[in-house]
Amino acid sequence: MKKNLRKIAMGLGLCIALVACSKDEETIVVPVSAITVKDLAADTVTGLGADGRPQSAGTTTYYSLVDNKIVASTDAASTKWDIAFSSTKILVNCGTSGPGIGGAFVFKGLFDDLKTIPVDSSFATDNSNAASFAIPLGSGRAWYTYDGLTTLVSPIAGRVLVIRTATGKFAKIEILNYYKGGVTLPATASVSDKLFKQRYYTFRYAYQPNGAKTF
Repeated sequence: MKKNLRKIAMGLGLCIALVACSKDEETIVVPVSAITVKDLAADTVTGLGADGRPQSAGTTTYYSLVDNKIVASTDAASTKWDIAFSSTKILVNCGTSGPGIGGAFVFKGLFDDLKTIPVDSSFATDNSNAASFAIPLGSGRAWYTYDGLTTLVSPIAGRVLVIRTATGKFAKIEILNYYKGGVTLPATASVSDKLFKQRYYTFRYAYQPNGAKTF
């Protein structure tokens, strides 16, 4: 009788241990907070060309969502960065843009409402050879519209950039503004202000460090 009780107790102990191990191995969803980045320069304008179009140095600003900081351009061929900015173009560390396993798609909805990346989501990658990018270029296609009359760039409300980072984690980004100081210029602003105060990104993002697709 005692032997049977001992066996039963050992069996129960083993079951409890297995359940505990199983729970420990589950991915723990860590709540994340949004981070706001202000006035990130992205190939700012240096003057006007002979054709009257804005001129710049043609630079790209590389950014790590993991570390919340600018990454040196000398590390462009590394996985230290996740997204990069140059004028209205936003690159992702993948494909022809970098060696990472990144990707992106544009989610139509509110930033705060995006709690979980939809299971049927498809992440695109950058392919500059085909002029195709994970975050599409052009007015009205991804995060902004361009008004030819006022020459102003405005973020589109309800557009969220969902990013797979260079190392395969996930983040969501909302572009808030494109002008220095985080305030869109009025249509009556001077030509000088419209030129030299543009290409300064203000955005907020949430990064999930454990690989889960929840925020």
